[in-house]
Formats: sequence, structure tokens, C-alpha cells
Amino acid sequence: MSEETKEPKVAVEDEMPDWSAYRGVLIVVEQRDGAAKKVSWQLLGQGKKLADKLEVPLMALVIGHNVAHLAQEAGYYGADQVYLCDAEELKDYRTRPYSRVCLKFIHEYKPEIVLFGATATGRDLAGAIATHLPTGLTADTTELDVELPPSRLLLASRPAFSEKMLATILCKQYRPQMATARAGVFQELPRDESRKVEAVRIEFSMSEDEIATKVLEFITETSSINLEEAEIIVAGGRGLGGSEAFKMLKDLADALGGVVGASRAAVDAGWIKHEHQVGQTGYTVRPKLYFAIGISGAVQHTVGMANSELIVAINRDAEAPIFNFAQYGIVGDLFKIVPAITEQVKQKRSFAGIAVGSNS
Repeated sequence: MSEETKEPKVAVEDEMPDWSAYRGVLIVVEQRDGAAKKVSWQLLGQGKKLADKLEVPLMALVIGHNVAHLAQEAGYYGADQVYLCDAEELKDYRTRPYSRVCLKFIHEYKPEIVLFGATATGRDLAGAIATHLPTGLTADTTELDVELPPSRLLLASRPAFSEKMLATILCKQYRPQMATARAGVFQELPRDESRKVEAVRIEFSMSEDEIATKVLEFITETSSINLEEAEIIVAGGRGLGGSEAFKMLKDLADALGGVVGASRAAVDAGWIKHEHQVGQTGYTVRPKLYFAIGISGAVQHTVGMANSELIVAINRDAEAPIFNFAQYGIVGDLFKIVPAITEQVKQKRSFAGIAVGSNS
């Protein structure tokens, strides 16, 4: 008799491992010198939506030294459970000790989703953690959602194919599901001081001798700008015609106490540095006031600024797509309109006794 041939086992795509021990949505709060990055509170806002859909708690992990006040703030911004690891060795960000804290937390508390800001620190920390677990990591997401139980999958979407479409990435076989998210994409919840959440202390066991790197000092570039946290942005595009016109935008931004932004076309033309670029391949912003000057309104740019509270568009072309996003639109010669607005702003601020060019 011939030996019976056995059929090889074939993995069924929809067959999910048992991850029932993993529950909860965790936001890793990023801070420097005791001040939290806004993206952390924005992620708590989106994390609350995900946690509510999954019917699990929203958790926040605060790491640093003398940062108990940030643990309290995390509760104010929506966290149901707050965890604090506070030690002198954690004063400045270093990959090894911070990743050690996160790995210890994940192994002990088993969150099913872990989210970080897509900052230099967030990208470094998330990558180190994903390598050690191991699990998947979706970088620079602009949309986050979840499938309802039983799948409980994180739907992490990010620009792909030269920014022409969104790719939604799933992590079916491993937990936790991890992603970094751009600043300015999501909206933080209103700060509510009535939410009193007691922080659970996480012990830190590494000594300074176990940490290979030392932070000697931070050198701040005074010329750099922070588009992601700016409340007023005056942005210019191809319609400016050259780099000289950005001086005009800088005058308006200074008068308003804001910063200068730019479209990809202006940056690619070499008129202004990449650090000013707003859009899919630049920064995603959510200021209170956004001027779009000489910007046509291509999708590549508008996805980076469409969530601004108030958008004012100035363009010679009355049919420019940017007017579809603006609350106020001015059709005309921007080289006449912008200086006129700047002069009016200066007069108003001078009359109010405010020094023009200050951030007050």
C-alpha cells in the first residue's frame, strides 16, 4: 500500500491569530524640556475616536524628567488611562532608554494600537520599537481608522505613488499595530480640566552606564521655522514669479506675527527653502489663519493646509481651485493686494499699541 498523500496546510488570508490579550489604544506623548509637542494632543483626539469604536480605553504614556504635569495634561486632552515614567536619565531623548520604557510597557499592558507623532523623535523611537517586537509600522500616516470587531484592524493610510493616491496599510499578523502620524492632520479634543486621571508610575531600571549616548547640548537654529505649530501662515506659490516676491510675503507675515510658507512649485523652482513647504511632500499644517497667495490649489498642496481654521486666497485666476477651499477670496494683482493688506495690518497694530513684527 502506498502511503497516503497528505495535503499541505494552506494559510487562509482571513484567518486571524488570537490577539485577544491585546486591547487599548496607546499614544506615546512626545515632549522636550517639559513641553509637549502638539501632535501628541492631536493624536489623543484621533485616538479617542479609534478607542471608542473598539470599545477600549485610550492610554497615554509620558516619558521624561519632571514631566508629571504632562501626565495630567494628557488626561485633560482625553486619555482614559495615563502612565508616567519619570527619571533623571530620561531628561533628554535617547533611543535606547526611551525604547526600553516603551517595550516594557507594551509587553506588560499589551495595547493593540500604538501611535507616535511623525517627528524626528517619533520616527526614530517607533522604528526602534517595531524592530525589537517585531511588528509592522506605517510611517507618516495622514488618515487613521479601525475596522470594527472581530477584525479590529488599524487602517493606516499614507500618500503613495508620487503622492498621487493614498495607500491603506494593514498589519494582520502581529500586535501591536503601530503608526506614526503627521502633525496638523488631526484635531485635538477641547482641553477639559474636569477630567482627573491619576497617573500610574512606570519604574525605570537602566543606569546611566548602560546608555551608550550622552547629550552634551542642544543647538537651536534661530533661523528655522516651525510651520506645524504656527498659528498664522502666509504662503506663496508659482504666481509670485520668483524669489524676490517672498520678501513681500515676509513683510505681511511679520506684521501678522506669523511665518512664511510655500507650495511645492515655489520650492522646486529654488525660490525658497524646503523647510517652508506645505503639502504632501512638505508639512501638514492647521493654523488659525492661512494666506494662499499665488497658489493655484493643486491637491498636493491643499491636503497639507485644508484643515486651517480660516483660509484667505489671493489669485489672478478667478477659476483657480484654491478658491474652493477658501472662506475669503480676492481676485486680482497680488503685487498690489498684498502690500495694501500689510499696510492696513501695520496701521491697526500700531494704533493698538502693538509693536509690528512681534509675536504678541
